[in-house]
Order: sequence, then structure tokens, then C-alpha cells
Amino acid sequence: MAFIDNVFAKLARHPKRIVFPEGTEERIVRAAGEYVKRKLGPAILLGKRDEIADVARAAGVGLVRIHVIDPAEAEDLDLFCARLLRLPRFKDMAPEEARKMLLNPNYFGSMMLQGGQADALVSGACTASGSLLRPLFSLVKPLPGFTAISSCMVLQSHNTRIGDGGLFFFADCGVIPEPTVDQLATIAVETAHVSRQLTGRRPKVAMLSYSTRGSAQTRHTERVAAATALARKIAADKGLEMDIDGELQVDAALIPEIAARKVQNSAVAGQANVLIFPDLNSGNIATKLVQWLSGAEAYGNILIGISKPAVDVSRGATAEDILGVAAILGLRCIAYRELYPEQGAGHHDPTEISPAGS
Repeated sequence: MAFIDNVFAKLARHPKRIVFPEGTEERIVRAAGEYVKRKLGPAILLGKRDEIADVARAAGVGLVRIHVIDPAEAEDLDLFCARLLRLPRFKDMAPEEARKMLLNPNYFGSMMLQGGQADALVSGACTASGSLLRPLFSLVKPLPGFTAISSCMVLQSHNTRIGDGGLFFFADCGVIPEPTVDQLATIAVETAHVSRQLTGRRPKVAMLSYSTRGSAQTRHTERVAAATALARKIAADKGLEMDIDGELQVDAALIPEIAARKVQNSAVAGQANVLIFPDLNSGNIATKLVQWLSGAEAYGNILIGISKPAVDVSRGATAEDILGVAAILGLRCIAYRELYPEQGAGHHDPTEISPAGS
């Protein structure tokens, strides 16, 4: 069974509610329609009812089992305004400004997510990343111990001889432009955590660079080597089962024959399925190249370090991509509290992050 079909089958046994703030976007409407058709859970579309109805009619999607909410008419709008004004960063905001802010579907959807009216949020299909990430980072608390939120992509390649039968997890491809050593290590461990949850198998994590185990020594390669050592320590301290190696060139990470020539005594080289990129430039470029040059299915960006499951999809995503990542997000919801038992802590003001474009 293909990876995404397995995700659909598992989620159908434990359906989850997904809110889609971009309810007037045709790809979103099609994905929401297929989501409920597959009995994966309720789909919630945000936006003006007549506009959503027109889009759905043109797309041939029935809205009978889809919940449509216009933030301007929502019963929860006053409640959400009151909650917003209690948050430290918004306490000096005028009530009319709070109301105006929450009429933005991404802010309204983020408030639904934080308040438990939805299990997960999918957005980004027709707006730049900042339009989604700012509301999420403002209204949904980060997981305790995380100083920055990052992201990962799930890619299914048709070349089943590499990775985990062609399945890969790439990070960070959407949020942190130049991660520090600490951030890079955390990205590695948490992306492997996602991989383990979704596949049930031990992750093989490659910390990528243009150098393999000191074949070149610059401040760039040394940063990756330091992050590798720290990631191993974090995983060991948390009792997480994963193999981490670096720094590795991508061919040494993926191809057994090349790994045999370049690397000795590695549980990762030649068989990596979690690829951690040294910066956002390389991660974002690599993801889109793999997707469009090889025809790989790509699902993401799944946000990491946030207390509620959310995804920032690419503006180039198809309806099928959006459906797939919504299902992956729903599956993550099932075990989210088990994965992050400390998430019940109270709200605090997240560290500001400058999001990248999708």
C-alpha cells in the first residue's frame, strides 16, 4: 500500500476536524470535498457563504457534509474577540481592531485551532507564508521548550530504491532562513519524530552539507557537524530511537555505493530517509526540484514546534497535494498529546520569526 493510501486508511478509523481558512479557493474546496468523501473527518471552510457556494458549484463539489463558516457572521466572533484582547500582545488593542483582525480567515481559523473547535489547520494555498504564519505564531502557543517554529516536507519518490522505499522527510523547507546550531539540531530530532510517528520505523537522519565527515572544513560545515553532535545528545536524552549522522553530502546520504567509498561505520549513509538541510535556501530549492523534476508527491510544509497541528501549503500545491497533507495532519492529531505531553502549558508570547515565501 502506498504511503498516502496508508495514511487515508489509518485516519478513516480516527477522523479529525480540519479547518481550511481559504474556503473560496477552488483547490481547497476540491480537497475538502474529497476529505469528507473519504470519511476522514469533518471539513470546515471559512469565507463568505455565497462565494464558497459558487466555487463549489463550479467545481462540482457538494457542501452537504462540509461546514461553512463566515467569520463575520460566526456565533464565536465575540468570544474570540474577548480571548484575543486577553492575550498580552493584544491587550492594548481597541475592540473594533480586534474584531477586524478576526474577520481575516487565517486569524479566525487560528483562534478556532487554539480553542479546540478544529483539530488541525491547512492554509497557504493562495497567500504568502507570512499571511498564515503570523496569525498562527500570534494565537497558537508553541510547544514548551521550543524557541523557534520550523517545518518539514514529506516527499514520496517513484524511485523506491532510495530512502524508506522512496519516502523522505525534508527540513527545514519553509520557515527559518539560517538556523543556528541549536535550531538545526532541534529540526533534525523533531523531523525524525514526525517520520517515526507516520511510518513506525526507525528514522535515518542525514545532516546535509557540501562536505562529508570533514572532507572540507569551513564554518559552514563545522556548524552542521556541531548540530549533528547536539542532535544525537537531544535524542539520547529524550530516549528517542533514531540514527543521526553528519555532515554528509547528499549522494553519500542516499546511494549505498557512494556511501561505501566516502563514509565508514555509519548507520545512516546510503540509507537516509530524513534529510536536514543547512539553511532554508537549500531546503526549499531541493524540495521543489525533487517535486517538479522527478514527479515526486510532496506534502507540507508541516509546522514543527507548535502546540496544535498546522500546515503551510505551497501556492503551487494541487488539490491532491492539499488533500494528502490534510490527511497527514489529521493522522498527526491522533497521537499529538502522546508525542508532546508537555503541550498543556499556558499561553505565552511566541518568539517572532520571519517566515519565508512559499
